[in-house]
Amino acid sequence: MANPDQSERIDALETRVAYQDQTIEELNGALTEQWKTLDLLTKKLAMLEEQVRSGGFIADPSSDRPPPHY
Repeated sequence: MANPDQSERIDALETRVAYQDQTIEELNGALTEQWKTLDLLTKKLAMLEEQVRSGGFIADPSSDRPPPHY
């Protein structure tokens, strides 16, 4: 049978493990959200790169008139 000191130590360890499990779950949730955000940003970056390469953001000089101060 465990003496009172051992019982207190076991209780303290069980409490610590419970808090560690909770912290691990919270960290896992945060990491999962960060991966989702990273995946979304990676997809958006790839889409923007494709638009730039295809000329979507580059003006055509032949169809663009110069500004009035020229």
